[in-house]
Amino acid sequence: MESIIRLEDKYYILATTSNIDLRTQTIKHDETFAVFDRLGDILRLGMGEQGIYHLGTRHLSSWELLIEGQRPHLLSSGKRGENNILSADLTNPDILTEDFFLARESIHFHRSKFLWKGKCFESIYLSNFGLQPVVISLSLLFDADFVDVFEVRGIKRASRGEFLPPVVGQQEVTLGYRGLDNVKRTTRLEFSAPPLSLDGNKATFEFRLLPKNREVFRTTMHFDHTEEMQWEDAYIMVNEAYRAMRAKACHACTSNEQFNAWVNTSLTDIHMMLTHTRHGIYPYAGVPWFNAAFGRDGIITALECLWFEPDIAKDVLSHLAANQAGSVDPVRDAEPGKIIHEVRFGEMAALGEIPFGKYYGSVDSTPLFVYLAGSYYRRTGDLEFIKGIWPHLIRALTWIDRYGDLDHDGFVEYRRRTGRGLRNQGWKDSGDSIFHADGTLAEGPIALCEVQGYVYAAKTEAAHLASLLGEEDFSRKLKQEAETLKERFERRFWLEDIGMYALALDGKKRPCRVRTSNAGQCIFTGIAKEEHVYRMAEILMSTDFFSGWGIRTVASTEARYNPMSYHNGSIWPHDNALIAKGFARYGLKDALLQVFKGMYDASKFFDQFRLPELFCGFHRRLEDGPTGYPVACSPQSWAAGTVLMLLEACLGLHLEQPDRIVLKHTILPDFLQEVALSGLRIKDAEVDLMLRRYRYNVGVEIVRKTGTMEVLVIK
Repeated sequence: MESIIRLEDKYYILATTSNIDLRTQTIKHDETFAVFDRLGDILRLGMGEQGIYHLGTRHLSSWELLIEGQRPHLLSSGKRGENNILSADLTNPDILTEDFFLARESIHFHRSKFLWKGKCFESIYLSNFGLQPVVISLSLLFDADFVDVFEVRGIKRASRGEFLPPVVGQQEVTLGYRGLDNVKRTTRLEFSAPPLSLDGNKATFEFRLLPKNREVFRTTMHFDHTEEMQWEDAYIMVNEAYRAMRAKACHACTSNEQFNAWVNTSLTDIHMMLTHTRHGIYPYAGVPWFNAAFGRDGIITALECLWFEPDIAKDVLSHLAANQAGSVDPVRDAEPGKIIHEVRFGEMAALGEIPFGKYYGSVDSTPLFVYLAGSYYRRTGDLEFIKGIWPHLIRALTWIDRYGDLDHDGFVEYRRRTGRGLRNQGWKDSGDSIFHADGTLAEGPIALCEVQGYVYAAKTEAAHLASLLGEEDFSRKLKQEAETLKERFERRFWLEDIGMYALALDGKKRPCRVRTSNAGQCIFTGIAKEEHVYRMAEILMSTDFFSGWGIRTVASTEARYNPMSYHNGSIWPHDNALIAKGFARYGLKDALLQVFKGMYDASKFFDQFRLPELFCGFHRRLEDGPTGYPVACSPQSWAAGTVLMLLEACLGLHLEQPDRIVLKHTILPDFLQEVALSGLRIKDAEVDLMLRRYRYNVGVEIVRKTGTMEVLVIK
């Protein structure tokens, strides 16, 4: 509402309402995450995803701050600290009643909130910048619908549980729900000041503010029966925890502040997504839809972070080993030795309404698990840990040969065991992502090209580990199996007419003659024949694939290409990082730098330089940024790890046991003149490096070194 009133002989435009802003802010800690609007409220706007979620259930579906019954105006908002504290600066609108007028921008409201151990802590600081005392009413509207995250995603349920009557106390109210799984879920709101009125949906408070004075009001939101904790203690612990995470990682600082912002946001997102489990920390996949442990996502995130923060890989391996399948269960697509696809909590998972409570329907998590173990050893030399998980690696290798190769043709395939599982079980797991040249969907069992590369890499790494453990016969066997697979893969998957490896072989062993980024990941794993790599790279960097921002998942010439599709023409940052790492493997510097620049340029157009899970594959246009994908997770772990893998690829960084760092054929993109690395560790040794780009090469200077370590630079 806008109108003009006469006020002190000046014309004054009355502003009593806020503009609608559909942008959101996300924070997370462990099994709890929150999606707020930019004012810090929870409204039923946009896709309806706003809320605070705990263990897969939305525990707060409405949370709105009103000043004298009106929404405040937004001044600014963002996240601070390690991206773990949401901060918003607000002010009052014009408030006009029969006997009361408060001009806008008289009261400043600073709102901050953070999550810690199943609770949300919110503080509101009220400051009066006017000349007169003010008595102001502040109201909080709230609700808890206790819906499962899959309901928010659009799944309709035949029936739901029972809402419990609100329990109202003097300074707190508890909302409750008993699900069909007979679990009672609660949200308890505790206020630091006694309200004027309080019921099951609204709390109203009154504050008297003297001129230039400030008051503070706090709310603690408890989700289920979490331990009691004071705001001050929680605030100290949340900041200490994130600082401790950051201290364990290597640090990178460059001459480009925008690039530094991209790196810093990526690191804070990765640390925010790290979730404490019984078996260590695990990078949950993404918010809001995939706040869960995914095998494939966790492994790839750990690989991206391996040179920077190897402890993540160790905990990922521990968690996956502990959750390895031990029996055949068709409903969960589980077989002995198989690594999880995802683990979900919540009412629908508990009741089996979705199969993802503990679901194993991914064909690639198992070989990637073995590959990560080998990569972790090469990075750390931690043979004792490898000995501890060796039985799990053996079980994974056994699954590859016994259950993964469904028709015993030497390739690993997938096929869902029931109609409730995922139709496609590679990283492109949407229902229409695997198809033939005419657009016809491929029927299973399906052998994906990149999965054969993962198996090749897994057996190669496992052979190395077996040799270290004194199992030479087994090591030779694995080496031979890897080489045989590489030869067989070349014969069956290479398609000379399209200049790429087939996307997949279908159930009748017909190749899917489609040009996709999946073939690019074969460069990453090393299964690709070297003479084909250069031809594929040229195709991947052509305008059919490369949009100017990144490599599309599907070439624009293919039947199912759609730049707005989830998997058939979009751009996934992690996919680009893996392919770029493959380019570095074969010395394809120009292609590597082009991908790196595209991702860097794209990051500048996203909020806080945060690359989302994916974005649309439209061709780059002058003066326009990349086109967003409406339901992409952001933050998303393997998207956040993209910059680390791209930087590693450019540095040509190899950490070799027992005590050597190798920088081989190092290059830097034109937007990085200098890169400083500090705290790069191998075992107990540590080094700081300064890299400078010159016209024809990159100079490397050892700034500081402690412990026994050799730094080898190969030009």
